[in-house]
Amino acid sequence: MKTARLSIITLDVPVILFLCISNYNLNRKNHSGSLFIPCSEIMKKSTLSLIRNASLSLLTLFLVQNVNAQVGAPAGGPILETAPKGNSKISGIVLDSAAAKGVEFASIALFSVEDNKAIDGTTADETGRFSITKVAPGNYKLLVSFIGFKDKSIDNIKIEKGRDIDLGSVQLASTVQNLQEVTITGEKSLIEEKVDRLVFNAEKDITSKGGDAADLLRKVPMLSVDLDGNVSLRGSSNIRVLINNKPSTIIASNVADALKQIPADMIKTVEVITSPSAKYDAEGSGGIINIVTKKNNLQGLTLNIDSGVGNRGTNLGLNGSYRKGKMGFTLGGFGRAFYNKATSSLDQTTFSEGSSFLTKQTSDAKDRGLFGQYSLGWDYDLGKNQALSAGLRYGTRNFIQKQNLTINQFENDVLDLTSQRKVNRKDLSGTVDFNIDYIRTFKPQQEWSISTLYSRTGLTNNFNTDLLTESNAVASTLKNENKNRNSEFTIQTDYQTPIGKNQLIEFGAKGIFRTVDSDFRYLTSTESGDFILSPANPSGVLNYSQNVAAGYVSYTLTTKNKYTFKAGTRYEFTGITADLGEEGAVSIPNYGNLVPSINVSKSISGSTTLKAAYNRRIQRPGIQQLNPNVNLSNPQSISTGNPALSPELTDNFEIAMSTNIKKTYLNISAFARQTNNSITQVRNAVDTLQGAIVTTFDNIGKQRAYGMNVFANVYLTPKWTVNGSLDILHSYLEGQTTSLEGTSVTASNSGFNYGGRLMSQVTLRQGWGVQAFGFYRGKEIQLQGTRTGFYMYSLGFKKDLPNKKGSIGFAAENFMTKGVKFTSDLTSPQFNQVSQTQLYNRNFKITFNYAIGKMSFDAPKKRTKSVNNTDVIGGGEQK
Repeated sequence: MKTARLSIITLDVPVILFLCISNYNLNRKNHSGSLFIPCSEIMKKSTLSLIRNASLSLLTLFLVQNVNAQVGAPAGGPILETAPKGNSKISGIVLDSAAAKGVEFASIALFSVEDNKAIDGTTADETGRFSITKVAPGNYKLLVSFIGFKDKSIDNIKIEKGRDIDLGSVQLASTVQNLQEVTITGEKSLIEEKVDRLVFNAEKDITSKGGDAADLLRKVPMLSVDLDGNVSLRGSSNIRVLINNKPSTIIASNVADALKQIPADMIKTVEVITSPSAKYDAEGSGGIINIVTKKNNLQGLTLNIDSGVGNRGTNLGLNGSYRKGKMGFTLGGFGRAFYNKATSSLDQTTFSEGSSFLTKQTSDAKDRGLFGQYSLGWDYDLGKNQALSAGLRYGTRNFIQKQNLTINQFENDVLDLTSQRKVNRKDLSGTVDFNIDYIRTFKPQQEWSISTLYSRTGLTNNFNTDLLTESNAVASTLKNENKNRNSEFTIQTDYQTPIGKNQLIEFGAKGIFRTVDSDFRYLTSTESGDFILSPANPSGVLNYSQNVAAGYVSYTLTTKNKYTFKAGTRYEFTGITADLGEEGAVSIPNYGNLVPSINVSKSISGSTTLKAAYNRRIQRPGIQQLNPNVNLSNPQSISTGNPALSPELTDNFEIAMSTNIKKTYLNISAFARQTNNSITQVRNAVDTLQGAIVTTFDNIGKQRAYGMNVFANVYLTPKWTVNGSLDILHSYLEGQTTSLEGTSVTASNSGFNYGGRLMSQVTLRQGWGVQAFGFYRGKEIQLQGTRTGFYMYSLGFKKDLPNKKGSIGFAAENFMTKGVKFTSDLTSPQFNQVSQTQLYNRNFKITFNYAIGKMSFDAPKKRTKSVNNTDVIGGGEQK
């Protein structure tokens, strides 16, 4: 097991010892051992918050046994004496004498003065209030205790028949014991295996400080992230990405850009849900990625500063939190600026009636980006079993590219035209999310919740192209203005309840009301410098409305022989209306889908788990696939969307095994999937523009994939870990493309893809740490060709500041080369295309983190659930 070092500040050492001793006494009396917890486990959980969580149910019994010994109870005597019952009540409130607030879950033991034995006991509620009922007449004393406080004894309590006693406030004084560093083994594993997901604990990454979520996701098993930040799971980019179980319209429009808004060092875990249960939306044929950010249950005021400076990027983050009593606020802001450059080349040949047209392009570009997100959160505990929360988030992304483009065109190998162009692209957006969530807990695992979310994004994708003369003067300018709006309102309700001790049933309903609008036009300059609508280039609108109604039921069964079954089904009905303005409506039929799922896991030993799963998923097109705006920034390589796209349907199968072999964690999984009506990129020659190719999206037909993933994490020493994974994928795609004569022909492509990653981390003395990371993604199979793979590597150091108030670090990425080059090689009856891109991503950065403020520990609250739209495809490369 790996070893962690923690500084325990507010820990009462005698209480830890008494937990061990009392637990031993309990075990000596209870031969079944059902209440026995080894002392090593108690010591292992000896931080204040862990003891509160893990030991509350046994704390009263432990306390009473301990105080029996303190007041002279006979050794080996019973924990509680049988006492006559009455109708009186003893009540009061336990307060922290320093903070004048309630001490949650304090333990109260009632003793009979006559024989000095404990006869009853209870624990305080979340406000510190307590009551002991059915007390018979007599003389008593009360002992109040809680970890981190001195015991308080209240003597001379006389109960008369029918009389209640209110003790008022009982003040406990804190006991602060400053300890040296304590070595605790058995910390949370890097990877956790659950019945329907794999959990990657991401809190210890060094090199990602100053980076974003895309940097971190490259290290997660089964995930691949390309240089643009586009994410794929087991070779499929049709996935859903959630942030704290919440969707956002910016995620729906472009996953890659959304990930750039999330700082890597604010991520706690990444959940890879390869086989989503019926509770999740049916969207996302490849699966779901849920990014969970760091949270706390502390009282007080804090401010955390994160910053980093590098030759390719700079970031600054400020995050604060304030909590007092039942109410809490969080305020956060994060901004990241990056600056990069790249060169590219394109050799493209098109064929037409015995002639060939060759286009040779070269370009150099400077990319500038500013990404940020700002959030305000609020939560309030309405009562012991109810909670209300709300959140407001604003996200922004501003991407600007300046490109110098040279185009040489040949007809039958004879130079026909040379042009120089300056292209300026602006990709801007602003997103507002607002949610209100409520949850009511009736008893453990029985709860009802209602969640709402309103999200709106404004997108601007503009460019202007200056056509230059031989003297580099501007001969003419072409502008494309493309404004998009994406808004949605979601309401859902969920209910779950246990059936007996080993069953759980869940059901719920959900409605999503989504609108997507796009307004685009082309402008061309006149001799006077004014701009008019371009008569040769398209203008238009898209009005797209999508409403989804869904209901689900899910059932979980855990058997005595350690099988867990989770089965369910979900029905979704999708209604769509779309029109292109004056051009009329687009015919897209409504559709309903029944999507079953089943997950089975079996624990065959204390360290080995087997899993098998099947589920059906649907994938709706996203705004980037639907938008009919024709992008002519490069006249020889044109792109446009397809508003008539239909959804795709995928069947997924998976088997997996996870085990611990001495100091090694091993996870092996194999999978297969078949997709019908698959949405993918298709390229065809343009009849009206010599030598040009247009890229769009289409429902091509079939896609089949199968493969396996192997992940291992090895503890070489308590302070040195190595982990890595190997991915193998075989893909087969079949669809329709266009022949040289312009007719539809069947095309297919297949092949293997290999990838992997390796990471090693060493914890050194005096707060020093070092981490190395390497990543490789192999050749990607596309319908009309292949795209070569790429690699990345990094090395980072970190030094904790005194008292662990912060840290300073240094990291280098791709430091032995200038950057990464990758090639796309595509072919069809109409064209051959080879493109190369060189990205200069060598990066050196210094990171700094510092925490201001002080928080006191508090018991965890029941948090509200949030809307989870696992819906629509994101932007970027598809498959």
